[in-house]
Amino acid sequence: MEYSLKKDLDCLEQLLQSALSEGLLYLGQLHELPTSVSVNETIQPNLNALGKGGAATLEEFKTRYRQLMVASTGPRYWGFVTGGTTPAALMGDMLASVYDQNTQTSSGQGDVSALVELETVQLLLDFFGLPENYLGGFVTGATMSNFTCLGVARQWLGKQSGFDIAKEGVSGHLPVLSATPHSSSIKALSMLGLGSQNIRLVPVMEPTREAIDLQALEKTIESLHGQPFILISSGGTVNTVDFDDFSGIAQLKRKYNFWWHIDAAFGGFAAVSPEHAHLLNGWEEADSITIDGHKWLNVPYESAFFFVRDEHKYLQVETFQNSNAPYLGDPLENFNYLNLLPENSRRFRALPAWFTLKAYGKEGYREIIERNIQAAQMLGEFIQNSDAFELLAPVRLNTVCFSLKEETKVQPFLNTLNNRGKVFMTPTVFHQRKGIRAALVNWRTTEEDVNLVIEEMQLVIRQISEN
Repeated sequence: MEYSLKKDLDCLEQLLQSALSEGLLYLGQLHELPTSVSVNETIQPNLNALGKGGAATLEEFKTRYRQLMVASTGPRYWGFVTGGTTPAALMGDMLASVYDQNTQTSSGQGDVSALVELETVQLLLDFFGLPENYLGGFVTGATMSNFTCLGVARQWLGKQSGFDIAKEGVSGHLPVLSATPHSSSIKALSMLGLGSQNIRLVPVMEPTREAIDLQALEKTIESLHGQPFILISSGGTVNTVDFDDFSGIAQLKRKYNFWWHIDAAFGGFAAVSPEHAHLLNGWEEADSITIDGHKWLNVPYESAFFFVRDEHKYLQVETFQNSNAPYLGDPLENFNYLNLLPENSRRFRALPAWFTLKAYGKEGYREIIERNIQAAQMLGEFIQNSDAFELLAPVRLNTVCFSLKEETKVQPFLNTLNNRGKVFMTPTVFHQRKGIRAALVNWRTTEEDVNLVIEEMQLVIRQISEN
């Protein structure tokens, strides 16, 4: 065994304790660490022939990169829709790395990780109040979750016309309808060969809404003259967390032949809050659902899951099966995740979710979700009552979409705010207006954090006004 590798093996416990201490130092400083930094570090592209070992490599990391680690897992990182990592989820993720299992089969041969994933899927169905007649699995993020669901939808759409797209490929234009699709769904359509430009946009309900107009949707459906199609609906849009009318869509589904997919990447968590669960009424009739774990579930990045109705499992196997691998067995007889998902090799991704669900339960997550919603409403009230800011849409859940009354100052304000490192938000455009998004999904966020951010916003707007 090579010298450095043998040395590290002999002192493995010490090395892991050193790495853990470094991680705990970061977590202990999380409330004070900046949410944004300027990076001047240059890349060193050449690799030495002889390695320096784990301890020396950790020291190099601390010297070069420690000060550049931003508080993206902290309470005031409100850019994109980025959650943190609960203590229990962190425990599960550490063990997932240690165990390093390849989550594939639950047939009783090999490791138990697939069984844990199957159990976690059932826990999640119960968590969201969804029926048990869904298959589910873990993928890297909402993009791959949408890709998986829409891949099965594509296979269904082909079968409606009598051909097997998984084997024969895409031929001709296949209709996909939506009102406000997330970019990850459009990306998935591109990767699936359905065409990112072929999505047919249906009007929204009114100028301040992003939810689909059901009357316009039905007229569009009628214009297809009975042709099957895919409908991508929103369970919480990115800008304003708007929800399509799932009960109304469910009624249309009983009348017309289409695959109904819901992108509920973070909005699906409204199901846990009794006050907001009505936003998802009817979603249990969807053919497929996307939800992101590294958003409001607050597990580490590269964790999302999907639900596809059990009745479509044969289509799912047709889409993702390893048909030229006889050593893997019959894909229809032996449950194996590599025949139900895009990836063959899969990390033990369900373990952090299993840990955090077991640790905090429905009530723990209800508290997190409702606290985040209250914090967003608090920020929204400040903006609504401000002379400098204005809401671009009502605060429906956990995202605040706003602008400056002097729109030319939006970008200078956001740049200055983010550069101060106390909070991080992202730019957006809503109905041709330049705006800013603050998405609150972190389990650590409190009223004190909102008050601090309000103070920062007031300070920055004064600076911008004086210049």
